[in-house]
Amino acid sequence: MGRRGARPSKNMEKKFPKNFLWGGAIAANQCEGAYDEDGKGLSVQDVTPHGIYGEITAAPTPDNLKLKGIDFYHRFRSDIALFAEMGFTALRLSVAWSRIYPNGDDAEPNEKGLQFYDSVFDECRRYGIEPIVTISHYETPLHLARRYDGWRNRTLIGFYEKYVRTLFSRYGGKVKYWITFNEINSLLHSPFMSGGIATPREKLTEQDLYRAAHHELVASALATKIAHEMLPDAKVGCMILSMPVYPLTPDPDDVLAALSAEQKNDFYADVHARGEYPGYMLRYFREKGIRIDMTAEDEEILKNTVDFISFSYYMSACESADKSLPKGPGNIIGGIPNPYLQQSEWGWQIDPQGLRFVLNKYYYRYQKPLLIAENGLGAADKLILEGGVPTVNDDYRIEYMQAHLRQAAEAIADGVEVMGYTAWGCIDLVSATTAEMKKRYGFIYVDRNNDGSGTLDRYRKKSFGWYKRVIATNGASLFE
Repeated sequence: MGRRGARPSKNMEKKFPKNFLWGGAIAANQCEGAYDEDGKGLSVQDVTPHGIYGEITAAPTPDNLKLKGIDFYHRFRSDIALFAEMGFTALRLSVAWSRIYPNGDDAEPNEKGLQFYDSVFDECRRYGIEPIVTISHYETPLHLARRYDGWRNRTLIGFYEKYVRTLFSRYGGKVKYWITFNEINSLLHSPFMSGGIATPREKLTEQDLYRAAHHELVASALATKIAHEMLPDAKVGCMILSMPVYPLTPDPDDVLAALSAEQKNDFYADVHARGEYPGYMLRYFREKGIRIDMTAEDEEILKNTVDFISFSYYMSACESADKSLPKGPGNIIGGIPNPYLQQSEWGWQIDPQGLRFVLNKYYYRYQKPLLIAENGLGAADKLILEGGVPTVNDDYRIEYMQAHLRQAAEAIADGVEVMGYTAWGCIDLVSATTAEMKKRYGFIYVDRNNDGSGTLDRYRKKSFGWYKRVIATNGASLFE
């Protein structure tokens, strides 16, 4: 993978905890489809047919693959059965806010939407799969974006509070683990998708974006407070887009540039885990003339800290004091490419050891359990016939995930408390960044193409059997 490889040290105790949560992760807007069925309202995803960097349309268009997704809405029972066949003990999934409150500011929730997730959670429980539920995963109701300008408007805190109270009241007996916002630190980079902000990106100031982020942080802490009051046994986590930033050279200026870039991401976890804004961010606001509409009530609410930290990890990047150096592609947040690393088909740099770095950094910074909520390799898989059975020989995915899981084991040996690992896109989904089916992450191939054609039939990839064995051996097979 990298220049130095990613094999674990020979003398380490190669064990995952007995209660380790093994599973996968999906998002409602990328898999469910049924965008206009059973009372569901439109979300911001329904008008972004070409991914996070494409145009925003006035209404849903036929070329938006997310409108049908992979039809999980109608096929969830058979899909969950496949997850159970792999041995999943956890499934991270999201609730579509506009399926519960079609406009976001409705007086009453949509009962058919509530019933759908009752069925999904019941099906998970039937197989002994623990649902880990993301409350808001890049799918703000479109009405909240267009009428209120999304999270720029403090009013959304109240709408979100009503939404989470509905979820906790309805599903408190079925869901133990909750995540408030997906990749909350992505708002500065993708304000429409992440924050439902309808104002064009070029018209937004840093102050606009940080105020919107503040509103989300307050809403997140409020949800944590409510969960702890309503559901004493529940665990609430934040979710951070993690991307470790290395100095491009040992030049102290590069080291400080990397530190600054890291702090821009650490800020969100700092607030969630410590309950207040860190000094380095307050200094940044002072020097940039950014004013946050912080109230005394906000300060009290922020003190409601999360029970665990969850994060996505796909890649690392470098930073330099030389701002003329070109940035490479990445998971929403880009960076200077590392000359010692290889990259995926989409230019994302492959750095298994970066996962160990992130796990150690977060754990010894916050002393809270960690969940690897997303990790995986997007690739243009090719369906073939093997013994007359359709499959994908995705050895490249197995190699990627094995290297990363070995590094997770290294972190556990370092003393890091890792709760679990939910592989991203455990079944092929519509990509968030590109809105394609071509970019596949799953252990399960879905017969759907970029032009919308395909049967939607499901096929087990080679990685399906590999991951099944990893789970069955609680990770021991990773070291054979």
